Amino acid sequence: MNKYETVFILTPVLSDDQMKETVEKFKKVLTDNGCTIENEENWGLRKLAYPIENKNTGFYTLIEFEGEPTIVGKLETAYRRDEKVIRFLTFRLDKYAAEYAIKRRAVRKAKQEERAAQEAAAEVAEAPAAVEAPAVEANEETKE
Repeated sequence: MNKYETVFILTPVLSDDQMKETVEKFKKVLTDNGCTIENEENWGLRKLAYPIENKNTGFYTLIEFEGEPTIVGKLETAYRRDEKVIRFLTFRLDKYAAEYAIKRRAVRKAKQEERAAQEAAAEVAEAPAAVEAPAVEANEETKE
């Protein structure tokens, strides 16, 4: 079994539900053929380097998976049949690229956890201030 990485660009006219549905369809193609999906990243709507089919933006998605070499042909056939896909690229990861992908995932996960911790701390800091403010106003009303 080899490790692969595929990046595909979906047309920007899709709604979020349609985009997620299309990504799930390609993930299903992989899992139905015995692949294990190791990572999925939705990079969102990004500007293209050059116009493709008169479109300047597209939804980027990356999927890392492990499977047999025959799956690549089946996956790329599914990409070609779907008119929502503007471009795609699938390649096999060598051992160095696979190690780099693992490190990149760890860094990304650490950043997400750090952001979540900062947001939680900000919410906690805002909550006491919101509780104290009405109490001050109540004291002023009783004095009058």
